[in-house]
Amino acid sequence: NKKVTVMNKHAKDTSKLTKNQSLVLEALSGARQPLGAYALLDRLRDEGFKAPLQVYRPLDQLAAIGLVHRLESLNAWTVCCAESHQGTPIFAICNDCGMVTEHLDEQLSSTIEALPEMSGFVPDRSIVEIYGQCGECSDQ
Repeated sequence: NKKVTVMNKHAKDTSKLTKNQSLVLEALSGARQPLGAYALLDRLRDEGFKAPLQVYRPLDQLAAIGLVHRLESLNAWTVCCAESHQGTPIFAICNDCGMVTEHLDEQLSSTIEALPEMSGFVPDRSIVEIYGQCGECSDQ
């Protein structure tokens, strides 16, 4: 596995990524909307990607280091846009155009993380997805 240094346009720091991680991140960064694994595979066929595992493995690795997020309800992936990877990401998803914006609210994140702990539940992740219309679509 050749290591490639890539600057994620949404992150401040540089990460050492494998070639496949870099290609997957670039494909997601260039997409206007979140992409599913098979849509990524289609986009990366010219780069030598032939099997879903060549997409899923880098996606899991990129998620583990906080460069991408999986949108549960869409079964799709998007680039992490937040400067800080602390707290619960809150995604606003447009029903009309599919655009996704990421937000972080430390107070809301603290509340979300504290609620299940009061009952002894130990969360391993939380994601908030809010659906509606983006500013561009609501103006039309």
